[in-house]
Amino acid sequence: MNCPSRTEEPEGTGYNQNPSSLAADLTTRQDLNGIANMRVLRRIATGDIESVVEHVPDDDVKKNEAAAMPKKALTSDSHVGGDLSSFEAVDLNEDGRGAGGEGGSNRTSTELFKQLRKVVLKFGKFVGPGFMISVAYIDPGNYSTDVAAGASFRFRLLFIVLMSNLFAIFLQSLCIKLGSVSGLNLAEACKEFLPKWLNIMLYIMAEVAIIATDIAEVIGTAIAINLLIPKIPLIAGCAISIVDVLLILLFYHPNGSMKGLRAFEMFVVALVLGVVICFCIQLSLIKDTSVGEVFRGYLPSSAIVQSEGLYQACGILGATVMPHSLYLGSGIVQSRLQEYDINAGNVAASVRSTDSEKLPYYPSLGAINFCLKYSIAELAISLFTFALFVNSAILIVAGASLSSDSSATSADLFGIYHLLSTSIAPVAGTVFALALLLSGVSAGIVCTIAGQMVSEGALNWSLAPWLRRLVTRSISITPSIIIAGAVGRDGLSAALNGSQVALSVVLPFVSAPLIYFTCRNKYMTVRTSESGDHDGGDEETMDGNVDGVVDRPQQGGVKMRNHWVVAALAVVIWLVITIMNVANLVLLGKGEGA
Repeated sequence: MNCPSRTEEPEGTGYNQNPSSLAADLTTRQDLNGIANMRVLRRIATGDIESVVEHVPDDDVKKNEAAAMPKKALTSDSHVGGDLSSFEAVDLNEDGRGAGGEGGSNRTSTELFKQLRKVVLKFGKFVGPGFMISVAYIDPGNYSTDVAAGASFRFRLLFIVLMSNLFAIFLQSLCIKLGSVSGLNLAEACKEFLPKWLNIMLYIMAEVAIIATDIAEVIGTAIAINLLIPKIPLIAGCAISIVDVLLILLFYHPNGSMKGLRAFEMFVVALVLGVVICFCIQLSLIKDTSVGEVFRGYLPSSAIVQSEGLYQACGILGATVMPHSLYLGSGIVQSRLQEYDINAGNVAASVRSTDSEKLPYYPSLGAINFCLKYSIAELAISLFTFALFVNSAILIVAGASLSSDSSATSADLFGIYHLLSTSIAPVAGTVFALALLLSGVSAGIVCTIAGQMVSEGALNWSLAPWLRRLVTRSISITPSIIIAGAVGRDGLSAALNGSQVALSVVLPFVSAPLIYFTCRNKYMTVRTSESGDHDGGDEETMDGNVDGVVDRPQQGGVKMRNHWVVAALAVVIWLVITIMNVANLVLLGKGEGA
């Protein structure tokens, strides 16, 4: 192959003007490398078989076979022996120009489209839990706080709305991680890992938070029903809110088939989309408002450090980051994990039994690899689009229409309804009441589900699911009916504001165990086995945790605690939430709050 060029004259007369193209006496290194005399090669036109290289020896044969050659061939810079290195597709079209680059780009585009289609279809399987969690961030409690903030400071507190949603996304990501790695929701983890006295104390606080949240949902639903149908009194509206939620929850079976669970999730998605549509209509009715002024509200402003502005900011934060949503987020993701492990044969199908006693379940590494990133992505998209949009829209509508009215800052939901009807249009008040009704119903559903998770996880109840839901719902409904019957409209508004204060007090206590669990390898270790746990899940590899850092111990499974950067960020967020909630209570005690 490394034949040097001949320097002496070839044998014979030397008058042969048409020697063989591969004559030994005339072949040089450049010939063999395909540079001096380029050989035309032929590709076998089969789909998955590698191209076979052939040379065309003579010009006469080339002419005879020109019509029979395929339009696409291969040329090579090195096609002899072991020096065969690279091939380039050439399109032998009529005007002799190559189109190999175009064909390669077409194939690349097709492959990218197939990969994108695969990712979208897989992501579609995870749509639902994020919407159910986002319901907690658009409940009736957000209406009163966002409207008051918009009426007082116009758009300048939109930054707090954005910050609260970012905090919520971060904490909910930790919830998903806890539920995916440990197989336990937050209430079960507290019972499993904490001392009994501490678990009981946290359970009481969680139950207080759920009751306070459910009171806000019941009040919001009752007020919305009364605004839409004035003939229905508030007490009857509270009673209706019991019946409708319990009837809807008859179709919720977290341990049933995935088809039924997805159908229920799509129903909640429809409720959320209904709220979004209502506020799209509300925004379309606003006039004489600059888009630039609205977007500047997402930047920090001096209104935050003012006394009244700080109080409003604390109210927005307390109403946005809801304690019960942390229990919901850590438990609602486990259905997808169980489905993966059952289909892969890692666990028995009896783990999804509908009996009252829950069987222990620990997700495999393959299930975590398959579900974790998509679950977090679906949650982040749901919260950052729909929940952020609804909270921003409430504040924008209030800021554009009520900021010039001094009486709007102290108005309750009834007063806001009438102010919107008179300042914008009558239909604006009706749409506001309809959005409030959809938010109250959907938030009541997820709050009752969270209450069931807390009761089951912390106390290990053995009651039937429908009876558990009736008990947890009745605990929160009873105070609402008593308040509505005793003090009426003014009492409901005071109870709505008081429920948000209770949530502010409870939130730091509920979120602290979540951060603690996810920062310790003791609790965040995946139980691995030699079969089925190292497949990576649908040909995907996993970095091991949200922030891309994995500890892989020699024994004991895969450790997936938070990286120190994530742990530090979690502590900072917890401190900000705690300080703002303490400030909220101080301002309320000084009489500067609502």
